[in-house]
This record gives sequence, C-alpha cells and structure tokens, in this order.
Amino acid sequence: MSFSVYVTGLLMGLSLIVAIGAQNAFVLRQGLRKEHVFAVCLACALSDAVLILLGVTGFRQVAALLPWLDPLMRYGGAAFLILYGARSLWSALRSSGTLTVDEARASSSRRTLATCLALTWLNPHVYLDTVMLLGTISTRFPGHQASFAAGAMTGSFLFFFSLGYGAGWLRPIFSNPSAWRVLEALIAATMWAIALQLLRGA
Repeated sequence: MSFSVYVTGLLMGLSLIVAIGAQNAFVLRQGLRKEHVFAVCLACALSDAVLILLGVTGFRQVAALLPWLDPLMRYGGAAFLILYGARSLWSALRSSGTLTVDEARASSSRRTLATCLALTWLNPHVYLDTVMLLGTISTRFPGHQASFAAGAMTGSFLFFFSLGYGAGWLRPIFSNPSAWRVLEALIAATMWAIALQLLRGA
C-alpha cells in the first residue's frame, strides 16, 4: 500500500466528481428533502467504486472490442436525461405556494434508488471520467494501482455522503417554495445541458 499514490487517487477522484452533474444534482435534491439520503449516497459511492475498479482492471480494452457500446450509452443516456429534466421542469412549474420540504416526500425508496442508479449507469460521462480517465491515470503507478483505486473510491464516499448530509444546512433556504422551484429548474437545465453535450458528441 503506497500512501502517496493513495492520496493522489483521492485527490484525482474528488477533482473529477466535484463538478455539478446529473448525479450530484440528484443527491443534493435528496439531501435537501432528507429522503432516503443514506441509501442514495451509498448507491452512488458503491457504483463509483465498481466503475473505478473496472477502469483500473482494464475496461478500456473491453470498450475497444465493442464499438457499439459508446453510441448505445450516449443516446440512451441523453434520452433518460431529457426525460428526467422534463420531469424536474414540470415539478418547478406546478409547485404551489404551500410546498414545503416535508410535503415534497413522495418517492418510494425503490423508485428513488432506481432513478439514482439510472442517473449513474446511463450517463456516458461517468464512463469517460471514472472508468477511462481514472483507469488511464492508474497505469502511471505500476504495482500500486490498488492504492490509487482505493484513494479514488475513498474520495467518492467522502464526497457523496458530505453532499447528501451537508445539504441539510441549506434546508432553511429551501423552506421557501420559490427556492424549490429554482432548484428544480436548475436541475432540469443541468440534465438538458448534459444531454445536449452527449448528442453533440455523437
């Protein structure tokens, strides 16, 4: 176990995951609602751990052998993000003036986890950043890829649980229904922007 390589993996993992995206926006939303926060954070962190492991153990070679995999993930991910963005925009438009954080709790744990996993595994950017990039960087540390992967995985756990539970500090702001409408609109814009990037890159 190389501590310096572990720290490098931790910092690289955090630097890639901090940027706001579909997955992070969803975790923030659930954290604000205090709705299935632990399950959502754990699902995101474990998914990242699996993706990091795939990258370090050679997923790049598999992707090279399956050229149809990239367009499939790209179009499928874009379609899902467009639909989820539309749902968020609809929620922003139909929110009433009496909406509160507590009243926003409507999704079952199964439905919430399904959405969380879809946002994670149907987003090609996740494969590009987590699998391809981290997998490539890990090759710079021959014999210490496990330390690099462990650091990157630790970064994912730290980030998602900090985001999910740290969102509670913003709850006083989001007791205002207007703030919820703005958040839903921003989530919709984020989803559509990512979908547009995917379609442009197709």
